[in-house]
Amino acid sequence: DGVVDSGEVESNNLDVKVAESELKTEEKGTEEASARESDSNILDVSSDYPREKHISILRDFADLEKLANIKEDEKKPCPLCSEEKYKACYSHKLYRHLQNFHWKVSVEFEGYRMCICYLPCHPVKPNLIGHQTFSKPGAHYHCIICSATIARRTDMISHINRHVNKGETESRFITAPISKSSLEVLKESATDVRVLPNYSTPQKTDSYFNPKMKLNRQLIFCALAALAEERNPIECLDAFGATGIMGLQWAKHLRSSVRVTINDCNDNSVAMIRENCLLNKMKVKLDTEEEGNGEAMGDGEDITVEVTKMDANVIMHLRSFDFIHLDPYGTSVNYLDSAFRNVRNLGIVSLTSTDISSLYAKAQHVALRHYGCNIVRTEYYKELAARIVIAAVTRAAARCNKGIEVLLAVALEHFVLVVVRVLRGPSPADDSAKKVRYLIHCQWCEERIFQKEGNMVEENPYQQLPCDCHGSMPGKTAVALGPLWSGALFNAGFLRRMYLEAVQYSLDETQSLLKTLVCEAECTKHSSIHTPYDESKQEECGVYIKTLNTSPECFLVHGKRKSDEVIRNSNKRQKSENSAEHPAFYYNIHRHSIKGMNMPKLNKFLNYLSEAGYRVSRTHFDPMGVRTNAPLAQFKTILMKYSTPTYTVGQAEDAEFLEDDRSGVAAAVFTKDYTPHYAAD
Repeated sequence: DGVVDSGEVESNNLDVKVAESELKTEEKGTEEASARESDSNILDVSSDYPREKHISILRDFADLEKLANIKEDEKKPCPLCSEEKYKACYSHKLYRHLQNFHWKVSVEFEGYRMCICYLPCHPVKPNLIGHQTFSKPGAHYHCIICSATIARRTDMISHINRHVNKGETESRFITAPISKSSLEVLKESATDVRVLPNYSTPQKTDSYFNPKMKLNRQLIFCALAALAEERNPIECLDAFGATGIMGLQWAKHLRSSVRVTINDCNDNSVAMIRENCLLNKMKVKLDTEEEGNGEAMGDGEDITVEVTKMDANVIMHLRSFDFIHLDPYGTSVNYLDSAFRNVRNLGIVSLTSTDISSLYAKAQHVALRHYGCNIVRTEYYKELAARIVIAAVTRAAARCNKGIEVLLAVALEHFVLVVVRVLRGPSPADDSAKKVRYLIHCQWCEERIFQKEGNMVEENPYQQLPCDCHGSMPGKTAVALGPLWSGALFNAGFLRRMYLEAVQYSLDETQSLLKTLVCEAECTKHSSIHTPYDESKQEECGVYIKTLNTSPECFLVHGKRKSDEVIRNSNKRQKSENSAEHPAFYYNIHRHSIKGMNMPKLNKFLNYLSEAGYRVSRTHFDPMGVRTNAPLAQFKTILMKYSTPTYTVGQAEDAEFLEDDRSGVAAAVFTKDYTPHYAAD
């Protein structure tokens, strides 16, 4: 019995030990689970990094020394290298190894250093030699965010940047929601918008905001404000809201004159637009339900902005608007048919195209694919881009039995902006479609002219060009570009109204551009014939050009007002003069300058062309461009006439003085050996 009792006691003791070990493991598991939960909670609330990180992720070099436990009289191994890679050594050698081999090539991220690691946690691909397989550990970095192992340092930097762009800054992809206080708030035209990190790169963020497009937004606002003077209220749509900055500016400044709808197909963008509406104390309307606690502004009127989440084509098919703005990332041709389907009569469609690589003839095959146009790089490539976009707009409007009137076309460094008014009916559609033609461009002298109307094939299309390059040069000298819009690019009356709106809302950057556009739209002609009404001087971009004065005072003759018939005839004459379209395209004065000659100042050259009887103005497309109806041959003749020769250093020493011919013939240079004819007398 004693033996049995002892056996039973031993078995009982074993059972107790097993039970105690199981309890300990269970308690340990629960403690670890609770620790993980607490860690995850900490990660959700704060931005601290995980406590259990790899030993290669350190803050200071002192931490790396502490990890190595360097002692002067003892050999210590490297804590980040395997024994095969680096054997134990004394302190001075180990210090240099840690400094040069691990710390200097580390990747820094918000106070932490991810040092290079040679431990066997990232084995390289095994090499097969004979019947033996060798696999050795490779150099790598440990990601502080997702614990991934990356072999190359440049790849590690890109890997970290991708995490930051996605908002992933916590361990194991446990991402804390970005607090509103951490987001940057930008202000433009008295409108505040909250933007996400990396907001200026469209490939890396949902809510794209480009500060360089401020001028574009101001031009569109002025166009909408000018339309709001015609009808009230108007329904306007920002089809691609992103941060909602454009629609918020419309609603904040125009108030009850507009009913703003901001649309976007991305969930994050829609959420950001709603937050920005509340930030600017506006009410948000979603599916006939108003959200938010927007306070009344101004005269006690609530500003309500409707925010929708749809595809841009869908919302333009379902609803009608007076003003539609399209600003997709890239080309907007995919949305033109939907935009013109339900837009109201005499409404406005504006579109911003940012695919400048294709429009500016850097990717000609893309322009052919998107716009169906054949183009080459020319001196007037920016105006060519604007006419390409308008041609696509015209064809899309004509498919919906609508015509267009171009109000504004701007092509700058980053975008091409086109604003058109919609004219319903088949007759305006036919008239607009007839203005889409091909352009004949000479590749030798860069002379250009639109093809004549008609379907008959000409035997020699080179005869349409004013130049004679085809007869004097071998081979084919001209190319057919297009189809392009051949009509006017500006409406002077509408631009003046836009300028008044820019002055009213203190848009200083836009005022200077609108002044240039008004002058370019009028392209004033110098009149040498005395008309029944007086002439006055108008300043056009720094150049004073005589224009016709139509003020009521000019109709007073010896204290009496002219008869109604004379006034009507004068108005008709003035209307016909102003209704003439501005000349198509422009010439760059540097492109056609004569080698060895100093060309005149641009403003003086404009006066010379105007005195010769041609219409002339500067252009916003090119700071050194001249828009004129003068042929290229006459343009070069006048440029040659008023250019002065450039002299070398030796000739400049012999020349005593340079006398300008005030009559505009040429400058005469007198040297020591030359006696003028009037001096001999």
